[in-house]
Amino acid sequence: MQLRRGANQSSVSEFLLLGLSRQPQEQQLLFLLFLTMYLATVLGNLLILLAISVDSRLHIPMYFFLCNLSFVDICFSSTTVPKVLANHILGRQTISFSGCLMQMYFLFEFADMDNFLLAVMAYDRFVAVCHPLHYSAKMTPQLCALLVTGSWVTASLNALLHTLLMARLSFCADNAIPHFFCDVTPLLKLSCSDTHLSEVMILTEGALIMITPFVCILASYVCITCAVLRIPSTKGRWKAFSTCGSHLAMVSLFYGTIIAVYFNPLSSHSSEKDTVATVMYTVVTPMLNPFIYSLRNRDLKRALGKVVGRKMFSVSGDNQN
Repeated sequence: MQLRRGANQSSVSEFLLLGLSRQPQEQQLLFLLFLTMYLATVLGNLLILLAISVDSRLHIPMYFFLCNLSFVDICFSSTTVPKVLANHILGRQTISFSGCLMQMYFLFEFADMDNFLLAVMAYDRFVAVCHPLHYSAKMTPQLCALLVTGSWVTASLNALLHTLLMARLSFCADNAIPHFFCDVTPLLKLSCSDTHLSEVMILTEGALIMITPFVCILASYVCITCAVLRIPSTKGRWKAFSTCGSHLAMVSLFYGTIIAVYFNPLSSHSSEKDTVATVMYTVVTPMLNPFIYSLRNRDLKRALGKVVGRKMFSVSGDNQN
């Protein structure tokens, strides 16, 4: 363990990421599982980005927000999984203090962006369902760009705040993180200085950042549900409720795991429960988003079919030549 010498005490300059298991056979299985999920995440979201960019019929607000969500999910998963895979291949577990803070910063930023984009997409559906005649007038390109830009700025500032709060803490002896990435909760447990301010900020400002979009999502879907119930067609109601149900299921998964990990006192946390919850929202959720939000969409499936068909046709043509 490397130490940084300070005026009155020593502090660690690197951390040990203990990962998900210490058993060699389980590590090999987890490596293959993480690699498969990461490749599925990147490929699925890249296909969505490509399909939306090449089909002019999909250049509307809903798909603009979906493009941003796919990009964020790729970045979100790339913040942690490649490090896990590299550590397994290289047979090491260390991460530098600065690298740990950088990883935590991007985790906060992309988690916040997922949070904000879910709320923005819910608002877009609210306008489309409850105010269809005014949709084009309300969801202008300027408003869409402003919503996304504001989300990025707010997420970046929030991530910077919590990273700076973590950077001011001291880590004196124990540097083993029982996790596969640098998360705020295990880092606070390792600190030998007063963590009260960081905990208070997580439970107040951090909670406000997460809960406000969640309330907006719930309010949007309450209005959507009321509008759908006024539809006379049973088939139309079922189709609308089915779409909302899938979205709400993913919202519940995302927010439920984050609340379980971050918005409880440190004394109530266990490393096993925290690890399972964080795997769900950092690895599983980005992988599932393309299926939940896109592959059930007829227009997007048509666009994806054209993209894949064009690539296959191009490959077959090259082979013949």
